[in-house]
Amino acid sequence: MAASDSGTDESLYPIAVLIDELKNEDVQLRLNSIKKLSTIALALGVERTRSELIPFLTDTIYDEDEVLLALAEQLGNFINLVGGGEFAHCLLPPLESLATVEETVVRDKAVASLRAVAAHHTPQALEQHFVPLVQRLAGGDWFTSRASACGLFSVCYTRVSAPVKAELRQHFRSLCQDDTPMVRRAAAYKLGEFARVVEVEYVKSDLIPMFVYLAQDEQDSVRLLAAEACATVAALLPPEDMEQLVMPTVRARAGDTSWRVRYMVADKFVELQQAVGPELARSDLAQIFQGLLKDTEAEVRAAAAGKVKDFCMNLDKAHQEHIIMTMILPQIKDLVCDPNQHVKSALASVIMGLSPIVGRHNTIEYLLPLFLTQLKDECPEVRLNIISNLECVNEVIGIQQLVQSLLPAIVELAEDTKWRVRLAIIEHMPLLAGQLGQEFFDEKLTGLCMSWLIDHVYAIREAATLNLKKLVEQYGATWAETNVIPKVMAMSREQNYLHRMTYLFCINVLSEVCGKDITTRVLLPTVLSMADDNVANVRFNVAKTLQKMAPYLDPAVIQPQVKPVLEKLNVDPDVDVKYFASEAIAGIAG
Repeated sequence: MAASDSGTDESLYPIAVLIDELKNEDVQLRLNSIKKLSTIALALGVERTRSELIPFLTDTIYDEDEVLLALAEQLGNFINLVGGGEFAHCLLPPLESLATVEETVVRDKAVASLRAVAAHHTPQALEQHFVPLVQRLAGGDWFTSRASACGLFSVCYTRVSAPVKAELRQHFRSLCQDDTPMVRRAAAYKLGEFARVVEVEYVKSDLIPMFVYLAQDEQDSVRLLAAEACATVAALLPPEDMEQLVMPTVRARAGDTSWRVRYMVADKFVELQQAVGPELARSDLAQIFQGLLKDTEAEVRAAAAGKVKDFCMNLDKAHQEHIIMTMILPQIKDLVCDPNQHVKSALASVIMGLSPIVGRHNTIEYLLPLFLTQLKDECPEVRLNIISNLECVNEVIGIQQLVQSLLPAIVELAEDTKWRVRLAIIEHMPLLAGQLGQEFFDEKLTGLCMSWLIDHVYAIREAATLNLKKLVEQYGATWAETNVIPKVMAMSREQNYLHRMTYLFCINVLSEVCGKDITTRVLLPTVLSMADDNVANVRFNVAKTLQKMAPYLDPAVIQPQVKPVLEKLNVDPDVDVKYFASEAIAGIAG
């Protein structure tokens, strides 16, 4: 008897520890115990997890939000620990309680876990356990439970019987008309997702009226979510119903009194264009888009400007050029001189993409003057965005048309006070090198590339060394020996030790692309001579560089030239120099 008692005590031990820890005053201890739930469930076995652990957790849901959040997350992964899909419904009670708490993050995580658990229910179990839970939440007294219910309709709708589907649609309609804005907001947010799983005839009869109702809500936060659902709803309808059921809402929201709603329409405009098809895009959307491009709010203009290229590209080919030249281009001309830099920057990131769409003649006549204006803009982001997208124009008209304006813009950006701007222009140098040609690059830009190697910001010096590597890959080792290596080698004799270190960083990358001959004949002697540098940081970087160079050197020089230098560094008084020298010796030997 005593033996069986001790066995029972032992099997109760995990849950006893959990109870102690969950009642502990220390939040961190409680949080840790929740994170170990899966281990405890494994120790208890599936039957006791269902009969003891889950009811215990359901009864103890009153805690700090971070503990509840961890619990909601853990329960979503508990399917196998309660015995698989057949017993998935055991997890619903604690998750239902968590879906009603005040903290939004906890509710959202509980809903995400409920959605995951729903997938493991059979159709019968859904109707028996899951749908009643959705109905309880949807009819709850607190707005928190009703808001959570909105996210659960779509996961169970497709697998239940027709009468239950009708009930679910009725509940969703009630939530769309709820007195609390937070619930209507949740319904508007999930409307598109629910519409995707509902049959088309019920989308038209039940959900479109709700969509129209939410799109006219007094709260702009609800209207903007309804505007976001426009594209999803439109994509579900046959073309003949689009004009009557969706377009009035699109027109109304594009002219909404709240700029946030108009912003959402602009942000989702390309998805909407693809959903309504070319006919309506031409007859209605082009005019609406034109209005958004000249909106009174800069945020709306910026969102619309960023969509210009995609909108124009998706237009019906037969009318594309006409719409661009008569409706879009006049607005673009105004936006190029917009007082807001974000609008100009958004436009600059896409305007070059119009070149392939409108062709050579229109690019030269209409777009080129706009590119040149933006290349002279006072805002560095605008100039940078134009330079970043030169490829599109190069394909259509060649870059020579822009060269005279390009050069001053590149030089200004290269010397900009903001280091991130300098960094961005460095990253575009290899692309420019390919488009401008070697002769022009040597004459105008090689000096610029070398000046970045002595920039006061380390990130710029690092990017400049990688830039050299890419340029050598493009122009070849002979070009490097003539144009780059002599200038780089001069840095090894600089007074500033940072410049001498940058020289070593350059050698690290150049040895990979210059070939065995140049690396052994030209680069190696200078590196070896720097082993006697009076700064320890330089000496240990010599050891690191020799290790990196070794695979690209002529094997005949390793023993007579490289090894003696490394052995000398290996007895250096500085501990770091010794460490890196020994690492290099081991690396080369290996």
